[in-house]
Amino acid sequence: MSELRVAEGTAIVLVDDRLGEALPAAALPLVRKAEAVYADAGLSTAAKAALEVPEAPEDLLVRATTAPIVLITGEVHATAERLRAAGAVVVGAPAPAGVELLDAVTVMDRLRSPGGCPWDAEQDHESLRQYLVEETYELLDAIAEKDREALREELGDVLLQVLFHARVAAEDPDDPFGIDAVAAGLVSKLVSRHPHVFADDTTVLDTESQHARWEELKQQEKQRESIVDGVALGQPAVALAAKLTQRAARAGIPLEAMPSGSDTGSALFALAAEGKLGGVDPEDALRGVALEFAARVRAAEHRAREAGNTELTSDDWRELLSDPARSDA
Repeated sequence: MSELRVAEGTAIVLVDDRLGEALPAAALPLVRKAEAVYADAGLSTAAKAALEVPEAPEDLLVRATTAPIVLITGEVHATAERLRAAGAVVVGAPAPAGVELLDAVTVMDRLRSPGGCPWDAEQDHESLRQYLVEETYELLDAIAEKDREALREELGDVLLQVLFHARVAAEDPDDPFGIDAVAAGLVSKLVSRHPHVFADDTTVLDTESQHARWEELKQQEKQRESIVDGVALGQPAVALAAKLTQRAARAGIPLEAMPSGSDTGSALFALAAEGKLGGVDPEDALRGVALEFAARVRAAEHRAREAGNTELTSDDWRELLSDPARSDA
C-alpha cells in the first residue's frame, strides 16, 4: 500500500481561541483556494460560530487526498498530525505579547461572577486597599533582594490587584469602566507624553529633558491649579516629603522656604528635602539603613543564642551592635 499523500494546498491552520476569530494572515490564500474549510471539534463554541464553517468529518484525511482542504484547529492533535504526516502544511502565527493577560482577565471575571468565589464577590475598592499596599511592598522587597522568582510572583500579585479593581469598577451602576478602559487610558497617556517616540517632536535630547517634557505635558493634560495637585498624600511620609520637595524645587521654591525647625517632623522634612535636592532618594536611603539595622539585630540575636545568652541587657545590645562588621558575620 502506497503512502497516503494529501492534495497540494491542504493545510492545518493553528488559531488561538483567546484571540477570537483571528486567523494568521498567511492562512488567507490557502483558505481562498481550498475545496473545503473545516473547524476542528476541539475549538470553542464561540470560535466555531465565528468561523461559520462545518465541523471536520471523520473521513477528513481521505477527502484531503482528492482536493485541498483546510483544517482550522487550536493544536496539532492526532487527526491534524496525520494530515501533517501526509504532507499538509502547518500555518500559524506566534501569539502576541500579552496574550496571557486575556486568560488573567477571564479568570478574574469567573471568580467575580455568580458561581465563582464568594470572598472575591464580596470585595470592593475599600476592602481591597490593604492588599494593594501589602502586595506593593512585597514587590519592593523582591526588588531589593534581587529575587527573580519572587519578583515574577509579586508582579503577578500586583497585576491581580489591577484586574480586581477594574472588575469591581465594571460593576458600578453609575460610572462603570473595565480593564479595557484602564488599558486604553494608559496607552493614550504613554503616547501623548512621548511625542519624541510616537510623533515628530525632536525637542527631547536626553533623559533630563525627557523628564522635564513629561512633567510639562502632564501639567497641560491635568490642568492643575497647584504644583502639589496630583501628589499622592497617602504615600509614606519620607517619600511624600521628597515628592513635595521635587515639585517645589521645580516651581522655584528655595530650600530655605521649605519646612525646617527643631521639632521632629520639621527636622525630618528638612533632611528629606536636602537629600532629594542632593540627588538621593530619602525613602530608599532610610529603607536601606532600616533593613541593614534589621539584619544586624538578627545577626546579634543569633550570636547571643549561640553563646547561650537569651536575656540581653542594654550593655549586651550595645556590645553586639557596636560593630556592624561583626553583626554581619
